[in-house]
Amino acid sequence: MARSASPFLRLRQRVAAYRWRRVGVLAGSSLALSLALVLYLFGVSDHFFGRLFSTFFVWFWLLAVTFLGVVPFITWATTHWFGPSWQGQDAPPVRRPARPAAPKVTTRRSSTSTT
Repeated sequence: MARSASPFLRLRQRVAAYRWRRVGVLAGSSLALSLALVLYLFGVSDHFFGRLFSTFFVWFWLLAVTFLGVVPFITWATTHWFGPSWQGQDAPPVRRPARPAAPKVTTRRSSTSTT
């Protein structure tokens, strides 16, 4: 039996149903606490926050260039330079046997109390 929704549609629905307000509160409080800890430990001497920001900016750009430029280029280059045989063949889907329905078990607890 084929699934009706694609994996991307299901992912989009799960992300849309997530509690983003709670995530924002947690992320904001974590950022505030970490900046307070850094300020307490290192102070504001020697332009520490300026150096911290520039370091974060450099790391951000290195990661962005790597994942948005280098990785797609390597994928394109291996496909175009080495040919489609370089990628290999797709494996056939694995057939999994259907699971039998579990019987519904109800247990009753006795309501006797000991005194």
